[in-house]
Amino acid sequence: MPSTALTSRLFEPARLGALHLPNRLVMAPMTRNRASADGVPQPIMATYYAQRASAGLIIAEATTPNAVGQTYPDIPAIYTDAHVAGWRRVTGEVRAAGGTMFLQLQHGGRIGHPDTTGLMPVAPSPVAFPDPIVTPAGSRPGVVPREMTVAEIRSTVADFAAAARRAIDAGFEGVEVHGANGYLIHQFLSDVTNHRADAYGGSVAGRIRFAIEVVEAVADAIGPARVGLRIAPGVTANAMREHDIEHVYPALIGALANKGLAYLHIVFADPTQPLFRRIRRDWPSTLIANPALPWPTPFPVDGGRHAGERLLGAGADLISLGRAFLANPDLVERFRRGAPLNPVRAEHWYGGGELGYTDYPLLTAPAGLAPFDWR
Repeated sequence: MPSTALTSRLFEPARLGALHLPNRLVMAPMTRNRASADGVPQPIMATYYAQRASAGLIIAEATTPNAVGQTYPDIPAIYTDAHVAGWRRVTGEVRAAGGTMFLQLQHGGRIGHPDTTGLMPVAPSPVAFPDPIVTPAGSRPGVVPREMTVAEIRSTVADFAAAARRAIDAGFEGVEVHGANGYLIHQFLSDVTNHRADAYGGSVAGRIRFAIEVVEAVADAIGPARVGLRIAPGVTANAMREHDIEHVYPALIGALANKGLAYLHIVFADPTQPLFRRIRRDWPSTLIANPALPWPTPFPVDGGRHAGERLLGAGADLISLGRAFLANPDLVERFRRGAPLNPVRAEHWYGGGELGYTDYPLLTAPAGLAPFDWR
């Protein structure tokens, strides 16, 4: 049985660069499709995030740094003044509620569609996404993306840096570069989606080059202590496949370890795997670990607390949880009390209004509630 609320490290304060976090629970970024059609965050998003401000850190949902990088309808963006203004309302309400926010920057690469953006998606190589893609007109087959030129790679790197500057202008404390879950940066890392023969493909050094350039450009734009990187070694989300993670990720970590970044965020982390232990050994700053299994794995009754405690014991500094925060605005307090959790209403996850978004009930049990048995 994991530690009780009185002794659990989950509730200890932590440092993240210059930031002081009240606990070690991080709200993971989750796409919810509640922005406007042109990517402007809506007022209901401010309510949603402010409700969850008791998290030690909120990493706001995947946000596109340019038009061609958009994945799905109604996801937020951060490349116009209107986007900045929309996000500024969100960060203002979260700050007023005592919360701290980073913004995740995500370029979809091949996970995009002309029916959504009016543009042909771009990727490291012309390897189509094999599954249907949601568009405003409904589910559509994936299209063969256009292979990025070197000039387009460089302009995309610049777009990430510009988006990071806008995120700071919008009131975020920092940004997370999304290098996981089958999106553009992950596509460059994989030998299955990257067939390039130039300096951005082929060898491990070539395939990690784009990720390094993006992170370095973002760090130069806003300062490395405001920058995190999310990775997902071996994760098969969004039809991703990788054959040499034991070489790619140590090389990537080695190239970035001395850059002074705020954190590294590992998705679906497993403390029993040698690669996790090696990354923990080689990464010098904060390590955020996400213990959840990919959707649609059933939501664990404890919300991932037990797995998170194990990861803290294995060397992680912070624990990110997604569905548990989605369904429980007061997750930190529920964990403290050992109280049962709200069930996730998956049918309302993507798109819509307040239903399944801002209407999850708060804990109403008395403070003396007996601890829930997490075993």
